[in-house]
Amino acid sequence: MEYGESVQKVLVRKIRKAEQDLTQLKLDYCRFVFGLAPRTRVERDGASYLVLSVDVDSMEPTDNDAFTRPAISGVPTNKPDQTEPVQLGKNWVLAQPGKN
Repeated sequence: MEYGESVQKVLVRKIRKAEQDLTQLKLDYCRFVFGLAPRTRVERDGASYLVLSVDVDSMEPTDNDAFTRPAISGVPTNKPDQTEPVQLGKNWVLAQPGKN
């Protein structure tokens, strides 16, 4: 193996690790800042959903050193076994505790 190929492989590994770390940091940000975790209840347009996935790539930096809320997908709380998730986008709010 040539020196250049070896360096390339090391750099690619480091880049992949950094991307994984960034994704995990954004997921942590979502959990602590927005209160999002798997199966969190959110509301959109008066309907209640359970969060299935968070699109951290949809988060954008803001002018005040923060990030925008992520786009999410989920299933209706009255159909939690639904196989096709609903794309909820960024226009969602956390459901109030005790509210169905």
